[in-house]
Amino acid sequence: MYNQDAHNYPRAKDLKPPLTIELLLQEAALFSEVESKYDEPVLYGVTDGKAVGTYLEHKFKAYLAGNYQYETGNSASGIDFLNLEIDMKVTSIKQPQSSCPFKSARQKIYGLGYNLLIFVYDKFDDIKNQTGRLNMLHTIFVHKERTADYQTTKGILDILKRDGNLDDLLAFIEDKNLPVDEIEARNIAEAILKTPPLQGYLTISNALQWRLQYSRVIQKAGEIDGLYKVR
Repeated sequence: MYNQDAHNYPRAKDLKPPLTIELLLQEAALFSEVESKYDEPVLYGVTDGKAVGTYLEHKFKAYLAGNYQYETGNSASGIDFLNLEIDMKVTSIKQPQSSCPFKSARQKIYGLGYNLLIFVYDKFDDIKNQTGRLNMLHTIFVHKERTADYQTTKGILDILKRDGNLDDLLAFIEDKNLPVDEIEARNIAEAILKTPPLQGYLTISNALQWRLQYSRVIQKAGEIDGLYKVR
């Protein structure tokens, strides 16, 4: 009988385990705890939130890549963990917001289409040692069904509770200045009557890119189904 040379194939114990949502959230909690105690010379004097976010994202992803298998996103997908449908966001507590690609006006009503893992930090510098530290105040997971705009979904659900019809929804869409033409507005209104949205908890501002604001998510995490305090 042919004896396969085991050295030609990696043993199962040598393979990195696949990254799951549960593992990702466990690692995010641990990472936040450790990072809150770490003094980083590279961050000293840095005030650009984008630079801080890039630093933290690269550091966390580098750790995960060394320990797990997962499919990374790209510019086309717009999300960081493609197979888990999760995008990572890093933001300062002083102005907890970030941007994301605009795909459709429906995202304000039905959500972004993917989950969010949000790291909220407060940065301070040690002048004596010339290091920066990120005190990780909140680490939050937002299920994709809760990533719609709060006021938009609340208004829609209130209209439906008051026995609103197609004309009421069309007027509301117009008042909200959703970036749609008349045909798409009607399509959206008809879709809402058939499939009402869930209440969203982001604040999403109209722009070439969506501007996402997280104050309400921070306040409500742990109180609402779909908004989870990771740490």
